[in-house]
Amino acid sequence: MALPFYQRSHQHYDLSYRNKDLRTTMSHYQQEKKRSAIYTHGSTAYSSRSSAAHRQESEAFSQASAASYQQQAAQAYSLGASQYSRGSEVSRKTASAYDYGSSHRRTDSSLLLEDYSSKLSPQIKRAKRSLLSGEETENLPGNYMVPIYSGRQVHISGVRDTEEERIKEAAAYIAQRTLLASEEAIAASKQATASKQSKVSKQATSSLQREETLEKKSRSVVIREKAEELSLRKTLEETQAYHGKLNEDHLLHAPEFIIKPRSHTVWENENVKLHCSVAGWPEPRLTWYKNQVPINVHANPGKYIIESRYGMHTLEISKCDFEDTAQYRASAMNVQGELSAYASVVVKRYKGELDETHFRAGASMPLSFAVTPYGYASKFEIHFDDKFDVSFGREGETMSLGCRVVITPEIKHFQPEVQWYRNGAPVSPSKWVETHWSGDRATLTFSHLNKEDEGLYTIRVRMGEYYEQYSAYVFVRDADAEIEGAPAAPLDVVSLDANKDYIIISWKQPAVDGGSPILGYFIDKCEVGTDSWSQCNDTPVKFARFPVTGLIEGRSYIFRVRAVNKTGIGLPSRVSEPVAALDPAEKARLKSRPSAPWTGQIIVTEEEPTEGVIPGPPTDLSVTEATRSYVVLSWKPPGQRGHEGIMYFVEKCDVGTENWQRVNTELPVKSPRFALFDLVEGKSYRFRVRCSNSAGVGEPSEATEVTVVGDKLDIPKAPGKIIPSRNTDTSVVVSWEESKDAKELVGYYIESSVVGSGKWEPCNNNPVKGSRFTCHGLATGQSYIFRVRAVNAAGLSDYSQDSEAIEVKAAIAAPSPPYDIICLESFRDSMVLGWKQPDTTGGAEITGYYVNYREVTGGVPGKWREANIKAVSDAAYKISNLKENTVYQFQVSAMNIAGLGAPSAVSECFKCEEWTIAVPGPPHSLKLSEVRKNSLVLQWKPPVYSGRTPVTGYFVDLKEASAKDDQWRGLNEAALGNTYLRVKGLTEGVSYVFRVRAINQAGVGKPSELAGPVVAETRPGTKEVVVNVDDDGVISLNYECDQMTPKSEFVWSKDYVPTEDSPRVEVESKGNKTKMTFQDLGTDDLGTYSCDVTDTDGIASSYLIDEEEMKRLLALSQEHKFPTVPTKSELAVEILEKGQVRFWMQAEKLSGNAKVNYIFNEKEIFEGPKYKMHIDRNTGVIEMFMEKLQDEDEGTYTFQIQDGKATGHSTLVLIGDVYKKLQKEAEFQRQEWIRKQGPHFAEYLSWEVTGECNVLLKCKVANIKKETHIVWYKDEREISVDEKHDFKDGICTLLITEFSKKDAGFYEVILKDDRGKDKSRLKLVDEAFQELMTEVCRKIALSATDLKIQSTAEGIRLYSFVTYYLDDLKVNWSHNGTGIKYTDRVKSGVTGEQIWLQINEPTPNDKGKYVMELFDGKTGHQKTVDLSGQAFDEAFAEFQRLKQAAIAEKNRARVLGGLPDVVTIQEGKALNLTCNVWGDPTPEVSWLKNEKPLASDDHCSLKFEAGKTAFFTISGVSTADSGKYGLVVKNKYGSETSDFTVSVFIPEEEARKGASEPQKGNHKSK
Repeated sequence: MALPFYQRSHQHYDLSYRNKDLRTTMSHYQQEKKRSAIYTHGSTAYSSRSSAAHRQESEAFSQASAASYQQQAAQAYSLGASQYSRGSEVSRKTASAYDYGSSHRRTDSSLLLEDYSSKLSPQIKRAKRSLLSGEETENLPGNYMVPIYSGRQVHISGVRDTEEERIKEAAAYIAQRTLLASEEAIAASKQATASKQSKVSKQATSSLQREETLEKKSRSVVIREKAEELSLRKTLEETQAYHGKLNEDHLLHAPEFIIKPRSHTVWENENVKLHCSVAGWPEPRLTWYKNQVPINVHANPGKYIIESRYGMHTLEISKCDFEDTAQYRASAMNVQGELSAYASVVVKRYKGELDETHFRAGASMPLSFAVTPYGYASKFEIHFDDKFDVSFGREGETMSLGCRVVITPEIKHFQPEVQWYRNGAPVSPSKWVETHWSGDRATLTFSHLNKEDEGLYTIRVRMGEYYEQYSAYVFVRDADAEIEGAPAAPLDVVSLDANKDYIIISWKQPAVDGGSPILGYFIDKCEVGTDSWSQCNDTPVKFARFPVTGLIEGRSYIFRVRAVNKTGIGLPSRVSEPVAALDPAEKARLKSRPSAPWTGQIIVTEEEPTEGVIPGPPTDLSVTEATRSYVVLSWKPPGQRGHEGIMYFVEKCDVGTENWQRVNTELPVKSPRFALFDLVEGKSYRFRVRCSNSAGVGEPSEATEVTVVGDKLDIPKAPGKIIPSRNTDTSVVVSWEESKDAKELVGYYIESSVVGSGKWEPCNNNPVKGSRFTCHGLATGQSYIFRVRAVNAAGLSDYSQDSEAIEVKAAIAAPSPPYDIICLESFRDSMVLGWKQPDTTGGAEITGYYVNYREVTGGVPGKWREANIKAVSDAAYKISNLKENTVYQFQVSAMNIAGLGAPSAVSECFKCEEWTIAVPGPPHSLKLSEVRKNSLVLQWKPPVYSGRTPVTGYFVDLKEASAKDDQWRGLNEAALGNTYLRVKGLTEGVSYVFRVRAINQAGVGKPSELAGPVVAETRPGTKEVVVNVDDDGVISLNYECDQMTPKSEFVWSKDYVPTEDSPRVEVESKGNKTKMTFQDLGTDDLGTYSCDVTDTDGIASSYLIDEEEMKRLLALSQEHKFPTVPTKSELAVEILEKGQVRFWMQAEKLSGNAKVNYIFNEKEIFEGPKYKMHIDRNTGVIEMFMEKLQDEDEGTYTFQIQDGKATGHSTLVLIGDVYKKLQKEAEFQRQEWIRKQGPHFAEYLSWEVTGECNVLLKCKVANIKKETHIVWYKDEREISVDEKHDFKDGICTLLITEFSKKDAGFYEVILKDDRGKDKSRLKLVDEAFQELMTEVCRKIALSATDLKIQSTAEGIRLYSFVTYYLDDLKVNWSHNGTGIKYTDRVKSGVTGEQIWLQINEPTPNDKGKYVMELFDGKTGHQKTVDLSGQAFDEAFAEFQRLKQAAIAEKNRARVLGGLPDVVTIQEGKALNLTCNVWGDPTPEVSWLKNEKPLASDDHCSLKFEAGKTAFFTISGVSTADSGKYGLVVKNKYGSETSDFTVSVFIPEEEARKGASEPQKGNHKSK
């Protein structure tokens, strides 16, 4: 049979490709191989060998013979394997052992790399030759070997020591036989080759197919071949030296994928292979990943097979299921860099397909029978030991959950599948959580706890089709707030919707608000790859969702949320997962075919825009979300939009109007989503959207329905019917009725409160769904009430009504079965049995035990019989009336007030016979207590059967629970006389078991039953016995237990013997506290005092009182009998408001008989005019007051206290600079107090700029009355104020309107009345004036209105209004980012409060964006307007219209003057009127009389001369000429009419009228 192609140039030592002799020699080992794949990580160990390992191997090869080279090659290989192999320690040992045995073959294989003649192979018989072509030879390094393993990478940590020895023996035997074969017989091939150095690239393949035979050679041939071998070695050494001189750095290059893995879609239960080929030097190390997590072949043996051969790497996935649907990554790495290639695997299932594995073993096969690599019907029993319990942590802390997994039967190399779940969802490894499986222990570690980690954690261990699981809850409390009273951090910050330029963020509200309602939340963002956080909203939002806008397309962001109440801002939440600002379609495309590993940033490129069509209107516009803070619009892009990208403009309109306003005027929107802010709550709006591109702005979409701004999601109603029920002694189950009509419910928060405390504590910090929750961490025996509230995105509901009070204690149940039944003593007709108490008592005290027994005859058990009718109280019982030499079995049941528990397991068979052995029987009733991390106390009872002589002592043994029976070790060399022992030196976290053996003069007896297993650990909440010495010097030991049951009691012991009747101590217990008081502590009281708590899981503590401790306690008692007065603060001095001096100190407490002596400079001083003394015995404050400090008061002050038998004193030294400073401060305070007796300033003069840009000078006054006057001055000149100050609010103001440079100066205000005066001065010149002017200019700039466009007859005007204008406010205009140069055509100016820019005769070049910048001296304030598109077209059209109107107005026909309004003329006279007219072109002139045309005739002459003058002449007027006349001028620009009235009178009639008027006047005068 021909060798595979990859073995033609190399000798491989894989199990799959051994020759027949080798398989025959290792037949015994081959059988073992069927159950254990020992050559794990073969390809990894070989292919990852470093260059240093190769050089060492070459040196060993060239320096020594085959025997010496054997050891050096093994060392070189071991070095390479240790550097790169990721296998277990046993894997490395096994590979090294096999390498030791096969090193000779590797030596000869290397020699053949450059010698391909027909010389005899130095291999054993029937070995095949390795041949390479000359071309292949040149391409191979002389000192490099490529061993290849094709075996599965299977975990082999379970290989036994005996197996290792057999492997080493087999390998050594093969190596020795190979060496002998090379000396005695040389295998040769029948194939013919041309010469040693000829190239046989094509002939080698065919020649390898021929049969090989053995033949003997002559001695000369052998000698010649030996010489050639030596020559070949020399050549190899020279080549080695040459390559050593080369610069290796020039040969290095980074990994490169020649063939990338290809994506596959397969059916379920099929196998799939991913292939890739990688080039690079040094040879890259390739690692496979599944969803960015490295694939561990040990975690699921047989699932994954990884192979590497000549740069071709393969990942095989066996029997694919849905969980194998993922993205797989091949990562190649060497010293030059890392490169990745991706492929996706999709697993499908036939519709309606059933899982055949459930029916292969028959329908009746139980679930506990699983399918393993070794066949069917392997029954597994999975048990959890050392389990994690309900755990409590705090944000920011680390926590680890773990348990030991015991699986029987144990199958080597077949590891279970371990999966963790939180609230039913699988937990994946991340930067927050890590999982670990050590082979027998599973752990889940939280590196940084967050409230998101709170929940019910389940570990599920699966072996084949059978699994077991265990669950416990993890509670995470809030971290301490940086600001007391601030709310807790929100949680579960996630992205709901992401697009090009906005992302909607949601979160859950915290359970703790800090004592005041949460006002809202601040959202922060941070671009991935930076550490810069920026706040997204200026005002807090109450709704638990928020659209973040202003993002950069293609960038990735993370978010966090902070809650705020009236106290301050709380801690931030845990950051969200990174989310990219991308179009969802683009994001899906990138995810489907990634080209590079995720770097946190996606770069998006767009094609250059080209001319296209104007896009159509968007479709399906709707309001997707509306709150009081924002409204989110959503639409679909138009169908007609060309080949370039489009952008959107959003418009809004108040309901009832058609005044559409563009919302995003400055920046168009790229996404088909938009969030609108700054809407008026309660107001109704409609919205529409336009599309735009380089071709223009399209038509608007259809408007939305009327939308009222406000929260659409209501806060849920409060839950109802809160019902608590008992669970354990530290937990209560709370159930409730869910909130009615609740929408988008997130969950519920539960709070508890100790009855009467008024303080509520959260039971959960992560909202829970459902209507039932178990509240843990409660105090046993305390009474609690509970309340619940619901939460959704709109907020938290009101609290439910408080539940009824419930006492925390375990629910009562029947006890568990007793166990470990043993025979303590046997007689001819009776036996004494002993057993261990049940693990759980069911929450009530065990009242007794019942024993049953049955005969066993010939191995067949009989019927059960009752041994006792009345319950026995001890865990031992003597059964009488038995038959001698008869075998019996026994069962025991425990009972409490809840009933009789389940019976124990059937005991072993015991024979009823008289014990005649001399050694004692086994001790019994072993008890473990006071378990700590490195110690515990073991107690036992003497054996019932003492043997022929009394028991003289005991020996205690221990071992680890998992150790074998031959690993017991004794704890005491000499026999113990006591029935207890404190075991020390334990290792924390290790599980132990113990046993006790009794000894008498005859020897050591039978060991007791095992006590344990018990884990050496200090349980959370463990308390110790505390010694106390009270004020009277009484010494006592005190103990407190928080885990008591209602039936628990305290039992005190001395040296583990109860002290119930001891006259030297007195015990007092109340509630969960107990105290043992010593009457007179002395040497008789030396010993170990312990306190046990009954009806608990071994809760106990002890305290050792030896001679040294006794001396310390007696000294402390003496000190308490003769005490000193404790002080809270020593003697100190302070200055009061009036300049008084107060000396004071404070004692911890003072009785009513306390006395104080006041000492100054060693002389006692007494109360009088200078000193005032005071003692407050309730607070312990002692005071002395002095009105004024004088020079003679410098010195030392001492207060001496006498309170019963306790004394104390405190001294204060006031001399030198310290005294002078104190004296100066007292005098200053005295003067201040005098100033404040009259009117004075509480706050001195200051300024502020009002919203109307006026300057307001203000000050705050105090202690004023009606007669108090206030006078204002500027530069020492009084300012007259129109209004009189009323001083009601204590604020005095002076308003300066339109503040300017003329208002600079020194301002002063004076308060005065009959009690005195006070003044305040304000300097408003130089820098102070400039600062004020800057603020005024800033306010004026902020008052500027938006720029508006106005068309005039001269052109287009851009203008804005301000409150008023100052020259200090600099105005700059720019066009398209360039400053405007003012000319006669483009002018800027200010008219009143209007700032304008006039563009005369505008052209298309004037289109663009105009910016008006108002510079206040520090900051520029800009207003912008876009004069382009429709805005420019409309303004330019209006300009043209106004211009034409102005021209028409200028040239139209008009009457310039000359005609009177009324002409009164005497009859017969001549009337001559002249009028000037104007018009261009010359107007036409016509005349009217009484609205009718008037023609020129002899009587009335009408003339128009030179186109400018019109003449009206009547030669002789008559009454007929009276009437209304009109001159009408007209040209193409318009017409105008000038009217006048002609009145003709007769002189006689006038005379008569003149005569009649005096008469009428006289008549009126009457």
